[in-house]
Amino acid sequence: MLARRKMRSRELARRIGITEQNLSLLKSGKVKGVRFETLAAICRELDCQPGDLLEYLPGGEASGSGQSSPSAQ
Repeated sequence: MLARRKMRSRELARRIGITEQNLSLLKSGKVKGVRFETLAAICRELDCQPGDLLEYLPGGEASGSGQSSPSAQ
């Protein structure tokens, strides 16, 4: 999604008010959750919908339940 918008991770992180490292963790799916405020800010800056960024993966890693994780687009 960043490439489509011709934006670098550093710029997006600055615009939404999180660190580049936290944005990297979100992009890689290595987080257990994301604040709605952060998701809304990302969608605002990238002019997209949450469904453009997230995908449902059945059978979560540790808990055995389904979970949503950022898609690698």
